[in-house]
Amino acid sequence: MFEKDARALVLFSGGQDSTTCLAWALDAFAHVETVGFDYGQRHDIELSCRTTVIQHLRARFPAWAEKLGADRVLDLPVLGDVADSTLTREGEIALDASGLPNTFVPGRNLLFFTLAGALGFRRGARHLVGGMCETDYSGYPDCRDDTLKALQVALGLGMDTRCVIHTPLMWIDKGETWRMAHRLGGDALVELIVEDTHTCYRGDRTARHPWGYGCAACPACDLRRAGWDAYVKGN
Repeated sequence: MFEKDARALVLFSGGQDSTTCLAWALDAFAHVETVGFDYGQRHDIELSCRTTVIQHLRARFPAWAEKLGADRVLDLPVLGDVADSTLTREGEIALDASGLPNTFVPGRNLLFFTLAGALGFRRGARHLVGGMCETDYSGYPDCRDDTLKALQVALGLGMDTRCVIHTPLMWIDKGETWRMAHRLGGDALVELIVEDTHTCYRGDRTARHPWGYGCAACPACDLRRAGWDAYVKGN
């Protein structure tokens, strides 16, 4: 699909979507590194989950382990300082006056990809991979395909080198995301995603559901559960 020695950098949160994207990148590229972000998120349990996921990928998928390189977590408390979001502050999850979910963190994906682009420039990884999706998402404008295409152009111009943003999930729903994971890594990858990834906005890992851990009431859990139900029904 890509040049033989192509290198990729995956924006990896430790959630279902970014884990599926990491598997996609490991299947497609010769060398893959990962980067995460600690921005004061309420669901910071994902930061420990991402370490577990990477460890289990290395242990259970030897062919991928050979390709999987360094992992980094960048400290971005400034996002929590500037964003009035229930992802970074206590509060009930709801729609705000603009119609956007109050879990929206303005500029988050723009900043994430900008920093990933700079890191990729240093690491020789011009392919950047993220789990953004327009088909089945919470309405965040920085997940839109047009936003990320514009950002790809800006990063390429700003660093004077070709930079490619890949969003493998952009036009599929959560049910198809589960199916993609199965195509890439079979039952073993689906089981890893269920047991070890984290999606719940409230950071709740006290209850185990068929689709994984979570509060079963926030928008992220709703999407993950609905996708799992569609995946199971289709099998």
